[in-house]
Amino acid sequence: MPSCCCLLGLGFPSPPSALRILRRRMASRAFQLRLNPLTGDSEWLVVEEEEEEDHHPTPPPKQLLATTSYLDMLNDSARNRAYRRAIEAAVTDPSSRVLDIGAGTGLLSMMAARALAAVGGETRGGSVSACESYLPMGKLMRRVLRANGMENRVKVFHKRSDELKVGDDLDSPADILVSEILDSELLGEGLIPTLQQAYDMLLAKNPKIVPYRATTYGQLVESTFLWKLHDLHNNEANAADGVWLTPGEMERIVSVKPQQHAMQCDALEDEIRLNPSKFLNLTFGNGQIVIVRPISRYEQHEMDMFMLLFHGGYFNWILLGQSSTQLLLDGRDNQVVRGRNADWCDHWKQCVWFMQGKGIPATEDQVLSLRARHNQTSISYQLNINDEACDRSFKGDHLTLLPERIALYGDKDWRSALINTIKNALTVKSSPTCVVADDSLFLALLISSMSPTSKVIAMYPGLRDKGAAYLRSVADANNFSIDQIQVIGKRASSITADDLKHKKWGSHFILEVKECFRGKIYVSGSSVRTLLDSMLSEDAFIMPCKGILKLCAMSLPDLWRSRSSLKDVEGFDHSVVNETLGACGYLPGDQQGPCLPYYVWQCGYTKKLSKVYSLMDFNFSEPIHSCFGKTKIEFSHDGTCHGFAVWIDWVLDERKSVVLTTGPDNRYWKQGVQLFSKPVEVNPGKSVMHVEASFDPSTGEITFSSSSTTCS
Repeated sequence: MPSCCCLLGLGFPSPPSALRILRRRMASRAFQLRLNPLTGDSEWLVVEEEEEEDHHPTPPPKQLLATTSYLDMLNDSARNRAYRRAIEAAVTDPSSRVLDIGAGTGLLSMMAARALAAVGGETRGGSVSACESYLPMGKLMRRVLRANGMENRVKVFHKRSDELKVGDDLDSPADILVSEILDSELLGEGLIPTLQQAYDMLLAKNPKIVPYRATTYGQLVESTFLWKLHDLHNNEANAADGVWLTPGEMERIVSVKPQQHAMQCDALEDEIRLNPSKFLNLTFGNGQIVIVRPISRYEQHEMDMFMLLFHGGYFNWILLGQSSTQLLLDGRDNQVVRGRNADWCDHWKQCVWFMQGKGIPATEDQVLSLRARHNQTSISYQLNINDEACDRSFKGDHLTLLPERIALYGDKDWRSALINTIKNALTVKSSPTCVVADDSLFLALLISSMSPTSKVIAMYPGLRDKGAAYLRSVADANNFSIDQIQVIGKRASSITADDLKHKKWGSHFILEVKECFRGKIYVSGSSVRTLLDSMLSEDAFIMPCKGILKLCAMSLPDLWRSRSSLKDVEGFDHSVVNETLGACGYLPGDQQGPCLPYYVWQCGYTKKLSKVYSLMDFNFSEPIHSCFGKTKIEFSHDGTCHGFAVWIDWVLDERKSVVLTTGPDNRYWKQGVQLFSKPVEVNPGKSVMHVEASFDPSTGEITFSSSSTTCS
């Protein structure tokens, strides 16, 4: 029997605020579009749904919507106030027919219904229709309408807007369209095709539109940190460890996904140089969507612009970043500005567009040519007319990954930790079978390069055929035979003995373990370890051999405000949504919100109030069982404690000499954040907090409880 190495994923969870939930209904099924956390690609999942019950709708599962940005959006008072004023200004005719597309909890619909009642619309034929295609949110909207006595004043459709028909669903074309189908990129939620279809099929001539116009601003920036999220080839060259994911002339075989990447750029204020300039000006209110000049709504738009760099010095490379959006709601001065130094919110971030290659040197007062383009769903940029990077098509073996994965693969310390651990493991058995139980490109190449006689089984559930094509392309450059690697293309939970030709994995079992926070606290390394237990030999080596749950008390005022429970939102009671949307702050009694995944470094103002404490250990040398942990936190700084950050430190080897941390100081990983119902004022030497945690292996979920005391 051959000895064995198996690798299980140091991966990434789906970004909670970036999770797009677009639905297409068919009978009792829905197709949910969700982001692949490795590549950034979208993938359709089939979800069974119960039929809607008009009088007793079942609230959607708590975790389903807790990781979305609905709660943050409803806590954005500037946004809510601006929309209310714009809707009140638009609804002046008592016979107005208002259509709300992407109605969510129904807030804009209720604003319109109230404004219509104020001008006598209830007796003059006015109406409000709300279109929400995502069935769980539609059910929640009905509960909100009922709580506010609005169930008979807003007509709800659980359909996409392009499924609505005038004459069947709507009595007549709408005079007023309200919507908030805007993401951080502006166009990514289908704003343009949705408005085009509405203009053509659902709206009267010369309708009023809220919002009326959007302007995006951007700047060319230089940033060492952002460069690491993009340039894997040169980061590998700096690591100089002999393992190449982008070998030789195949420098761009792995690259960051060519799209705008939403990110809280305020956190990088001290690390980048910025000078804002207006990039795009889109108008929605004249029956057509305009970019700079009136053009056909159905063509791809582009324009040439010129950007003057104001900073002195010499830039060794330049990154193009879109920094902010100005949303003009009603053609007057009623606007929402989202950009640098605005009030922190999670539902609208800034965006970064990565130039291909090494960037372009620039000097003070140099003028550069910039081309901006937009199609139906995205905006893209190209610096210098002769730059082919943005238009270059990729071959089938090319992989595009998310920025954090690119940065991690190029990180010298991370690579060194894995290389040293694998090297030591291979000295015990010379020809192990190694199983990569997730999507790690680096570990598959590392094992194959360091041990030409080893057999590598790569699961690659997220990469599938692309992962196999990539390995074939880079095998020669890394001096191994592609015959060494078997790509299964399945998740660990789907692996059977037939996939492994009925063989047990022998004496080396190397796990690459995923980050533990993805919508709920989930230690995927433990779950996969347990799933594969029946296929392991008794002396299998496991990497990492251990996971240590760590935590640190923190002040997180911006995040806490955005996750606080809702009561009155512009005069409408939203308390019925709190549990479903995962509210954390100001909960009644001893209720506690969910622990949610965030890049803590992007959560606005943050401050550590204690040292780091260990709470619980996971031993991967055996199947994981239920476990419990507790600790006492003593505070080292004054401040307001809003909760604590939790993460896993992975102990890679049995000697405990190599440890990888995923804590808040590491920007490539998300942490779990457990917010308190009420903030706690703490002082060193006086305040103490007791935290307990329990782990359920059947669900992979860790639950927390805490209590604080103050010493006299």
